[in-house]
Amino acid sequence: MSNELIKRILSSIILIPVALFFILKGSFLFIFFIIICFFIIAYEWHIMSKYKSYKIFGFIFLFFSFYATYKLRINGMNDYWPLLLISLICVSTDIGGYTFGKILNGPKLTKFSPNKTYAGMIGGYLLSIISTVIFVNYILSEELPFNWLIFVILVSSISQIGDIIVSYFKRLSNIKDTGKIIPGHGGLLDRVDGMIFAFPFSYIIILMDFL
Repeated sequence: MSNELIKRILSSIILIPVALFFILKGSFLFIFFIIICFFIIAYEWHIMSKYKSYKIFGFIFLFFSFYATYKLRINGMNDYWPLLLISLICVSTDIGGYTFGKILNGPKLTKFSPNKTYAGMIGGYLLSIISTVIFVNYILSEELPFNWLIFVILVSSISQIGDIIVSYFKRLSNIKDTGKIIPGHGGLLDRVDGMIFAFPFSYIIILMDFL
């Protein structure tokens, strides 16, 4: 097992419970958590995109993304499951993509993100669907409706596209990672690149009463 993989695993063991704590707690604790995350990611974007003409559009998008994250958790019912479910889909997509990509390798998905493979893309879909089925059946004690399955595939797709988009901007800036705050992952933006796209997309879908 490589040192990078060990660092990724250890970082995830710490980060996932911390994020889960704030999501479940909600209220001012969650607001404090996402404000801190926003400023860290905004700073990483500032460093990555300095002197670039598209810099301001990135800040506008980040603001909307975090507003959507806030609304997904601090909703009318003060319920945590929408944000928790979407986070689960994104994390599962990331883990499935990384694992299947490393094990199976195969053809590259895009030149913008050389580590992305078709095997990883399929693995991301599979693990996100499996994780959602387990979550809905055993945590929410419900059957997974067909429109939820479509929702999972859409969110997983947006998460993977978001990952590629951030990779594209990193290539434009000629950097490997957006920061060094998380061992094995790089910056916080490296860790949540898919989520910052999946959250606003999911918020819009939920507003449309898709679920």
